[in-house]
Amino acid sequence: MDTLFFVFSKLVQFCIEPLNWVIVFVVLSLLFLGLRKPHLCKRFLLFALADLLLVGWLPTSEVFLRALEDSVSKVQLAQMSEENFGGIIILGGAIEGGEIAVDRGEISIYSSAERVTKAFELIRKYPDLPFIFSGYSGRLSPKGISEADAFKQLVTEQGLPDKNAHYENQSRNTFENVILMKPMILELGSKGVKEADTPPKPWLLITSALHMYRSVKIFQKQGIEVIPVPVDYQTSKQLRWGKFDLEDGVQNWNKVMHEGVGLLAYWITGKI
Repeated sequence: MDTLFFVFSKLVQFCIEPLNWVIVFVVLSLLFLGLRKPHLCKRFLLFALADLLLVGWLPTSEVFLRALEDSVSKVQLAQMSEENFGGIIILGGAIEGGEIAVDRGEISIYSSAERVTKAFELIRKYPDLPFIFSGYSGRLSPKGISEADAFKQLVTEQGLPDKNAHYENQSRNTFENVILMKPMILELGSKGVKEADTPPKPWLLITSALHMYRSVKIFQKQGIEVIPVPVDYQTSKQLRWGKFDLEDGVQNWNKVMHEGVGLLAYWITGKI
């Protein structure tokens, strides 16, 4: 069932992304041109043009991105001490494992690199805290090494302390991240509790700001308390009303649709 859910979510995301509809509109316009119906041909060409304008004008996507990024408040870690935390959780989604890492012998990091750099920062700052990196691959047909194994290689290359390192290398989405990490979190959390009636300490959770709301809700659903450490912000406080950029627009809409589909699907299936 989880595999079917994973494949279906990818299919739905592909079908509703605005730029993909440009292809549909162009194909339909060519079809009606061949059928000698120029009025329908022009109509679908106009739809395609409107779609491109929608995607490229950045405020149309930024308004949704900013709402997601602002949905979870940022915690001031400087005002807290290591004794307040149970450990550190790093969600995958920023590292290219797979065939590239195998073929090239180097680990590549995506645009969400702050997930990795913030993790390095906190691992150095709190060397006695256990940390868990969770992630295999978000691809439908992954090959090569997992993200978790790639992160383990990066930890070694950076000379970071790994005495408290733990890895989960089977998950394909956020729900699987949480479900497969839960036994590890509970076991590690119980080791840090001195008295039986003492509540477990919350774990620091590192992921992209726009992904934080869904992540926190899944952890809460599973009874795990986390302290959000959002990174990888894509928007500022002001929308760029005069900015038109198809490349940035496509990336923004991909992220919006990915998170929107995830939230809806997880809500429908009771995962959040």
